[in-house]
Amino acid sequence: MAIETVAVIGAGTMGGGIAHVFARSGFNVLLCDVEQGFLGKSLDRIRTNLSREAAKGKLSPDQVEAAVARIQTTTDRSLLASADFAVEAASERFELKSEIFRSLDAILPADAILATNTSSISITKLAAQTGRAGLVIGMHFFNPVPVMALVEIIRGLQTDQATFETVRDLAAQLGKTPIEANDSPGFVSNRVLMPLINEAAFTVMEGVATAEAVDQVFQLGMAHPMGPLTLADFIGLDVCVDILRVLHQGLGDPKYRPCPLLVRMVDAGWTGRKSGRGFYSYP
Repeated sequence: MAIETVAVIGAGTMGGGIAHVFARSGFNVLLCDVEQGFLGKSLDRIRTNLSREAAKGKLSPDQVEAAVARIQTTTDRSLLASADFAVEAASERFELKSEIFRSLDAILPADAILATNTSSISITKLAAQTGRAGLVIGMHFFNPVPVMALVEIIRGLQTDQATFETVRDLAAQLGKTPIEANDSPGFVSNRVLMPLINEAAFTVMEGVATAEAVDQVFQLGMAHPMGPLTLADFIGLDVCVDILRVLHQGLGDPKYRPCPLLVRMVDAGWTGRKSGRGFYSYP
């Protein structure tokens, strides 16, 4: 099946980045969210990021304008009926994602693949919400999407081989490196990363070291480009807590219990860069 038009549901940081890379690669994009204001901000951010690529000589000004012109925004999901492929990039909550998948299943053509950008939620459970379970797959991009090379391609229990191959090849068309994983809470990336972030938060809570010291240990001693707590602020502490809860529930191991400090910070609204305060302050 030839894919020409891609629906992206969710115009936040990840959804906007996904729309960016599809449009830059020549696909028509239908970017959908619940409010036009979200869509306008996302489109402005996409134009700014494409212009930065042009300033670095990666794109021409004409290519920037052509990519932006390929993105159509809408708050009406029924208009996604012309899409050949969909990527859901909504908040990391199963109830919300399952509602979106049921809606997309009813709207999109019967042979359209439905992908989710989830970083931890079961692909198998999402697929079971639809009448096309063999056409449901995980396509986990990393932030910032236009820059990061990795895409985790996650098979649900029901995912067809042809679906996997189509999405693997599609990721390569976007200039990404697809890595295969099977459906398990957190897949590979977050199953390994989140316990690191969680334990780093415990060391701060218990007074072992400051956030700055913890991050310096990983930057200077382990050659990480940024420390785990800086990364947590970048991801969003609320997202980290949500993922840890999925891991804790899905795997049943107490080592995934979210650090109480993380939970309190989220309760306070200190969710990292996006709120202006997390383990660090952001003006």
